[in-house]
Amino acid sequence: MATPSGPFAPQYVHGVYIPCGLLIVGCAIVKSEWLPYAFAVAALLGGWKVYSNPRKILKPDQFQQFELKEKTILSHNTAIYRFKLPRPTDILGLPIGQHISIAATLPGQPKEVVRSYTPISSDLTPGYFDLLIKSYPTGNISKHVASLMVGQTMKVRGPKGAMVYKPNMVRHFGMIAGGTGITPMLQIIRAIVRGRATGDKTEVDLLFANVNPEDILLKEDLDELVKGDSGFRVHYVLNNPPEGWKGGVGFVTADMMKEKLPAPAKDVKVLICGPPPMVSAMKKATESLGFQKAKPVSKLEDQVFCF
Repeated sequence: MATPSGPFAPQYVHGVYIPCGLLIVGCAIVKSEWLPYAFAVAALLGGWKVYSNPRKILKPDQFQQFELKEKTILSHNTAIYRFKLPRPTDILGLPIGQHISIAATLPGQPKEVVRSYTPISSDLTPGYFDLLIKSYPTGNISKHVASLMVGQTMKVRGPKGAMVYKPNMVRHFGMIAGGTGITPMLQIIRAIVRGRATGDKTEVDLLFANVNPEDILLKEDLDELVKGDSGFRVHYVLNNPPEGWKGGVGFVTADMMKEKLPAPAKDVKVLICGPPPMVSAMKKATESLGFQKAKPVSKLEDQVFCF
C-alpha cells in the first residue's frame, strides 16, 4: 500500500493535525473561553511545522525550473553548478543511486535535448543541489549549462534509474569510473561511509580512470574518504601520468580489474560509469573475468550494473 503524500503525509498527520487537534480539544474541555487563542496557537505552530518540514521537490513526470545559485570553476571545462530549491528546508528527494534528467531547447535541435546527471550533493544538504558537469565540444547540454549565468534556470525532472542503494545490499562493490562517471559512485560511497555508524559493512574498491592528473575530479574528496574509512580504497589510472606516478597507467584492463577489484561472487557487484567506449570495453572485461554478462539495460539485481 502506497504511503500517503501531500497534505495527508504521515509527518503532517502526526506532527501537525493530531497535536493541534489535541490542543484545541483540551482547551474546549478545560477552559472554552481560551479556544480562540488555542486556534491561533495551533495555526501558528501548524504553519511553522509545515514550512520547516523538508519537502521532496522532484517530480518524476514533470520538469520544474531551478535557478542557478552559484558556479564553482574547477578547470577550463569543468565546474560545480549549485541550483537553488524553492525553500531553504526543501530537499530533492533523490534515492541514493538514482539520478535526474535536465532538459533544454537548443538552437538547431528539432527536439528538446534531455541528459541524465547524478548530483554530488545529497538530501542531507537542504535548500540546493550540486551538479558536477564537464563541458564537451560536442556536448549539447553540458555546453548549455556552462553558458548559464547565475540567476538563470534549468529544467529538471526525476528521480530516475534502476539503482537504489540500500545498506549491505552486497558484501563488496567493485567500481569503475571514467571522468564525470565518478558522480554516481561518489554518491553511493558517501552513503556507505555515513552508514558505518549504523552497521553498513560494505567494502568498496574504485578504479578511477582519467587522461591527465588535472582531470581527476573531486580527488581531494575521495582521498579524504579513504583516510577516514578502511573499507574504501581508490585506485587511480592515468593515460598521461606524471613522473613518479605510482598509480595505474593507460586504459583500465582486465588484469587491473583482477588485481584491484573483488573476484566474482554472489555477494559482489560491479558498477560502471563513464564514456560509452569505456563502458563497452569494461562490460567485455568483466565477462572475461567470470562475471555475469552485462545486459543492454541494467537492472538492480544485475551483477554488473552500468549507469
